Amino acid sequence: MPEVREPSRGLVARIEAATPQGRDRAVDALRALAILGVVGGHWLVTALVADSGTVRGASPLAYLPELAPVSWVFQTLAVFFLVGGQVAAAGWDSARKRGVPYGQWVGSRLRRLFRPVAAVLVVWTLAAGAMLVSGVGEPTVLVLAKLVWSPLWFLLVFAALTALTPLVARLHPLWPLAVVLHVDLVRLGLGGPGELGWVNVVAGWLVPYCLGALVARGGLRGRRNRWALILGGAAVAAALVLWAGYPAAMVGVPGGRISNLDPPTLAAVAFGLAQCGAALLLLGPLRRALRRPAAWAAVALVNLAAMTVFLWHQTAMIVVTASALLVAGEPLPGLHTVPDGAGWVLARLLWLPVFALALLVCWAAFRGYEQGGRREGAPSLLVRESSPERKQEARRA
Repeated sequence: MPEVREPSRGLVARIEAATPQGRDRAVDALRALAILGVVGGHWLVTALVADSGTVRGASPLAYLPELAPVSWVFQTLAVFFLVGGQVAAAGWDSARKRGVPYGQWVGSRLRRLFRPVAAVLVVWTLAAGAMLVSGVGEPTVLVLAKLVWSPLWFLLVFAALTALTPLVARLHPLWPLAVVLHVDLVRLGLGGPGELGWVNVVAGWLVPYCLGALVARGGLRGRRNRWALILGGAAVAAALVLWAGYPAAMVGVPGGRISNLDPPTLAAVAFGLAQCGAALLLLGPLRRALRRPAAWAAVALVNLAAMTVFLWHQTAMIVVTASALLVAGEPLPGLHTVPDGAGWVLARLLWLPVFALALLVCWAAFRGYEQGGRREGAPSLLVRESSPERKQEARRA
């Protein structure tokens, strides 16, 4: 009998064959880990409590502050901006050398970034209207819409930094770090206006972005520099939490006096630097691990769907939560109950695979928007995404 090849093995082989020789697979792995960290964090620290016919948002961190270390693991936006700065700086340098105009370069990047956003906005605008017409209370609709739309702020910041790459690519990360320090000193230490904190929305994420650009230029080589980032960033973050009144959670907690993320604080930026140091140390081990075709195929598939996963993961959670309430007819632990104990945490962990399955359905339905309507499959997209700067990244990092 002829040998029957498993479809998964065929896909792995096609991805491996389509991957350019010089592609730095470890950079893609860091991006995938950052996106999955954000998704996992949102699913773990976001609760939708069904109460008296309405749905309200809650966080287990407000009831169980000892769970703050969860946010240290899953708040991975700094790593995403690190990778974004590294790739954008190398890409702009390559485009400039090839004579590609700035408008063409930035336009192509922003189109890839925002093309899938349109689908989310249309679907949720229609869904919100349908819920209001069908009698769902306005507070419930606002809670659900905010869950879906509020993460989009990060895309606006990322797009702005991408557009500013020619100006900030050679900016040392100490400069925006100094801005964050002074903003926090004025608004938190000297009682200045709270609105000043919004400067940190750009300055705070500019720190890891500029750090990535520095790596693209060949900086921060060697384990000593990367360990210095880890130890220095962690020490500063710990000192700010222990002695300066910053919260331990690296995400916003409802009812908290200060949010470390909204806008970013000096503690969050310092902790992000520690994460970036750890990510840079992982590059070598990741490169070795991703020589295995199956491991690389998993990373490649996540990267090809990164924006779809990010944009639809809250929708997946909402669909599961609403459907379970309709089917069960009563609040279920880990989905609709107050997140105030270990029982809720255990139940939520058991719901995570269901969220993932719902997200897989969303991915199947909307991945075409991220891939520009192309249906040729992952290998063709890997070829399309490859570029000369990938080889440059692999040599420099």
